[in-house]
Amino acid sequence: MDLTPETITLDIEGMTCASCASFVQKSLARTPGVQSAVVNYATEKATVHYFPAQATPVTLKEAVVQAGYGVAERAPASTAAERGLALDQQKATAYEHLKRRFWVAAALAALIMPLSMLMLWPALLARLNPRVLNYSLLALTLPVLLYSGREFYASAWKGFRHRTANMDTLIALGTGAAFLYSLAATIVPGFFARQGLMPEVYYDTTATIIALILLGKVLELRAKTQTSAAIRALMGLQAKTARVVRPNQQEVDIPIEQVQLGDVVVVRPGEKVATDGVITDGHSSLDEAMLTGESLPVEKKAGDAVFGATLNKTGSFRFRVTKVGADTLLAQIVKLVEDAQGSRAPIQHLADKVSAVFVPTVVVVALLTLGLWLALGPAGSRGALALVNFVAVLIIACPCALGLATPTAIMVGTGKGAEHGVLVRNAEALEKAGQVTTVLVDKTGTITHGEPAVADFLTASGQAAGPLLALVAAVERQSEHPLAGAVVRYAEAQGAAPLPTADFRAFAGKGARAVVAGTAVVVGNRRLLADEGIALPPELTAEAAHLLSQAKTVLYVAVAGQVRGLIGIADTVRATSAAAIERLQALGLEVVMITGDNAQTAAQVARQVGIERYFAEVLPQDKADKVKELQAEGRVVAMVGDGINDAPALALADLGLALGSGTDVAMEAAGITLMRSDLHGVVTAIELSRQTMRTIRQNLFFAFVYNVLGIPVAAGVLYPFFGILLSPMLAAGAMALSSVSVLTNSLRLRGFVPTKG
Repeated sequence: MDLTPETITLDIEGMTCASCASFVQKSLARTPGVQSAVVNYATEKATVHYFPAQATPVTLKEAVVQAGYGVAERAPASTAAERGLALDQQKATAYEHLKRRFWVAAALAALIMPLSMLMLWPALLARLNPRVLNYSLLALTLPVLLYSGREFYASAWKGFRHRTANMDTLIALGTGAAFLYSLAATIVPGFFARQGLMPEVYYDTTATIIALILLGKVLELRAKTQTSAAIRALMGLQAKTARVVRPNQQEVDIPIEQVQLGDVVVVRPGEKVATDGVITDGHSSLDEAMLTGESLPVEKKAGDAVFGATLNKTGSFRFRVTKVGADTLLAQIVKLVEDAQGSRAPIQHLADKVSAVFVPTVVVVALLTLGLWLALGPAGSRGALALVNFVAVLIIACPCALGLATPTAIMVGTGKGAEHGVLVRNAEALEKAGQVTTVLVDKTGTITHGEPAVADFLTASGQAAGPLLALVAAVERQSEHPLAGAVVRYAEAQGAAPLPTADFRAFAGKGARAVVAGTAVVVGNRRLLADEGIALPPELTAEAAHLLSQAKTVLYVAVAGQVRGLIGIADTVRATSAAAIERLQALGLEVVMITGDNAQTAAQVARQVGIERYFAEVLPQDKADKVKELQAEGRVVAMVGDGINDAPALALADLGLALGSGTDVAMEAAGITLMRSDLHGVVTAIELSRQTMRTIRQNLFFAFVYNVLGIPVAAGVLYPFFGILLSPMLAAGAMALSSVSVLTNSLRLRGFVPTKG
């Protein structure tokens, strides 16, 4: 039996509040073969991990239907952009339908309200027939119930049949009770008179509540659409066509969907790169800000990787396609952000528990309110006051704000992170980033560039640097050693002219020798100098010792048997590292460095970037032990790395952050992937997490306080003391306002800007 779980995402239809999401999630979780299920009310999606041998997509959809909800069929789409367009069209259609329902309710409520006010003017009412007025109000209210409010009642009935209760249950009970009371008062007013009750009608209450709730729904749906703006923006980045070179060298423009692996694509200035690949010919600078958050263009040449959706700035080039469709970097980013937005943060668990029992509890409270007012209310108005407070409790208690508090902030936060090159794997990682107290940073490839580079080029007195560098470069161009490559890159950057070379010979572990422009040139370490019988002049001895004290590798340059210069090579510190570490420390975090290098090298790098504590000479397999050591001190540890040997430590840390320039293994083990290859992304991730969690706490506080205070006021607890009652219409307005306020607070995260280093 195959025990490997598969994952499916279902688009859930009919959810109106957090209670709905809870019911669907429980129904899916109880299905045989389901490992786990998470239902997100804000995104209206269910993410289910299941075992194919025991469950199928069909049985999962049946579980949703059994809970009283539906599953939308996903239209097949070959690209993320097409899938996003189809989803936008579906949401746009639903939004337009909702607006029509609202405008019908609003227009009729605008007529019903002033007509109902005539009841307050006995002199005017005496000239009219009250029964005619009531029947007129009934006729105007029926379209509001049967068209604008129909889905509330249908959903409530469906929930009743499936023994569930949601927001629609509260709305249907509240407005239905007011309408039925008014209907009875209209048709049989004599019955009320015989019971000593006023045959009052509340058609204005029914119509206005439905109009206000629909207004809240319209604003909520509009705001929810804005929370996923980052995803739509990412999907819209993809190029629509590609200029492909055919075997006869003819260039043909084809739709992006027809591009295949191995195709050669031409990119001209100002065009988007169609898909992922490797440059085969030409060079240019590319704007990769949409993927990495880095504003400066990146220089690209033959052999360099390019990514779909990035913008070509100046030159033109050709590249061979290596990835298409769902395998491209853009598609993976979109999927990662979608998964993160659909995940559940630990802080949401309390809200989930409350939402699961909230609606039944509210119904009980509303019934108690009705009973107490009927028994203890003022004589002559008990029935009316009991009904008003019963309806107000049902309407104000909608748990929408509670259900939206966490997922909407997560949606905006993860989307904003993607804009700045911070890819969050799930909501738990985003929450954990805000709790970090210690950042453990791997030196090589994270604080430093991870490759050797020339740090010093010193010459003997009387020796010009330019000509000597040209001689050195001529020798090192013949070598494949990493140190030789560092020298050649430095020489090319300095504009060293190429020179003819002969009789090249490399000495393993020592250096190389060649004849350059007729002159013998030796480049290597002290052992090679000894083998060649070349003495180090006193004037360079002190310089060499100084470079060695800085943990640099020293190459000696001899020309015609005389040492003419020294080259200091080191894994240089990134220009951004010190500033990023200073920003982390300003956030109250301790930054600790870990490296396999010797203590001398570690101390030198630590001093350069302002780190006080470091672990040196740590073997790759022991890095995870250092994470445990810090955790044992009571610290919440974030590990930052980029290599295969960092993966165990990334997985063991409370939060793993992998640099996007690192290996797939490292990124797979991390909770957050940083698309930029510097530590400023760590600062952005932590700042974003803190701001997102602050927003979530504000949302949850507002949602809880709203219900804790609103329900008693709606039940009439202030009436005996201050004579204050909360009308059902005000309750409906407050309920709509609570959801919109939570969404608006979450949308403030769209203004997040990382502090500048």
